[in-house]
Amino acid sequence: MTTLQSMPTDAVLVAIDISKHRHEVLIEVPGRTRRRRLTVLNTRPEHDRLVAVLAAFEAPIVVGFEATGNYHRALAHRLLAEGFDLRLISSMSLARTREALNNGWDKNDPRDAQVILHMLRIGACQIFHDPLAHGINDIQELSKTHDMVSRAKTELWHRLLTHYLPLYFPEAERFRGNARSDWFLAFLEAFPTPSTIQRLTKEEFIAAAWDVIGRKISKQRLLSDVYETAHSSVGLPVDPSSDAVAMFRMVLAEGRSLIRQRDRIERLAVERLSGHADYQRLMTIPGIGPINALTVLAEAGDLRRFRHHRQFLKFCGLDLSTHQSGTFRGRTKLSKFGNARLRRTFWMAGQIAIRQRDNSFRDKFERYVEADRSSPDRRRKALTAIAAKMARTAHAIVKRGSDYRPFFEGAVPGGRTPLCQGRGGATATS
Repeated sequence: MTTLQSMPTDAVLVAIDISKHRHEVLIEVPGRTRRRRLTVLNTRPEHDRLVAVLAAFEAPIVVGFEATGNYHRALAHRLLAEGFDLRLISSMSLARTREALNNGWDKNDPRDAQVILHMLRIGACQIFHDPLAHGINDIQELSKTHDMVSRAKTELWHRLLTHYLPLYFPEAERFRGNARSDWFLAFLEAFPTPSTIQRLTKEEFIAAAWDVIGRKISKQRLLSDVYETAHSSVGLPVDPSSDAVAMFRMVLAEGRSLIRQRDRIERLAVERLSGHADYQRLMTIPGIGPINALTVLAEAGDLRRFRHHRQFLKFCGLDLSTHQSGTFRGRTKLSKFGNARLRRTFWMAGQIAIRQRDNSFRDKFERYVEADRSSPDRRRKALTAIAAKMARTAHAIVKRGSDYRPFFEGAVPGGRTPLCQGRGGATATS
């Protein structure tokens, strides 16, 4: 979300092109036509040298840079600790400006530093919020690690369903149940092939698997069904002591380990944020659970820094944009030039909310699709509107410091309640 930021007239502008091992620095001092260039290695002594050079100007320092992986974080935190003003340059804006200024796609580090300096000069930047300085570094690491573990578990689960089970025990897939549960992987680890079940009597199998599958309704009937299924399986007749089955068990053990890691992260997140007021308020919104609330705080930080909900929607990439040229006007659609994780979080939370009862999200969804319930395009647009409403509601309840209310109704002269107030939850827009 690039906005025009005012620059002090007497400020020394510092443009830094970030890379892994070294940074190109371009310094512009007011009243001087000649700019100073530096190459700063990504080491502590070189950081100290840069700080000493900037401190020697004895003037306000405004430093601009483009976020590059995580290579900018260490230097940015050091410069922020020294009291310098940091500005972040959008990668997309930088690329478009470089093409416009140089009339080409040529790219190198010194040229990028020149473009960053130009964008600093015109104020086309945004304020940099350092996660460590703002106290959300731990929250971010919890959220990102949970996302990494969840993706790895999903990938492993797909390997099980498309490779291992079709080879060794195809019929077992119908017993898998919830993908978040551990019992199915534990059962396959103990009985990876039908032959490991067939060599036991029914009573012996039930006794051996009774504690493995955990607490289940009609456990006796479930295990009896599994036993009968194993005797009619079309799986490959591999030896249970073969290397192939050993690899199968290794993958299952990895899946169980990922489940334990995910559960531990979720417990840590709940313990870490149990006293966080914004976290508790976000949890009152239908569809937002502990992990979704964690993601919102990790990716957006303090939602109060967005003065209007439209700024937050733009930050999430949930704002509408239209391509128009002359008499041509394209379709109005989501810009998607924003935080993809936030956009996905609100989309998933909206899908959960519309399945629940008595909340404004489901009410809005039903009103949106009732004209044509068979239209997938209308349903997709409805889900998009719900995701945007979810983001607006999250911003509203945090900024106002109030919990979510399913159907907000305010006193209106004449006894009528406008639709925008009667269906909006904690926000005045629906």
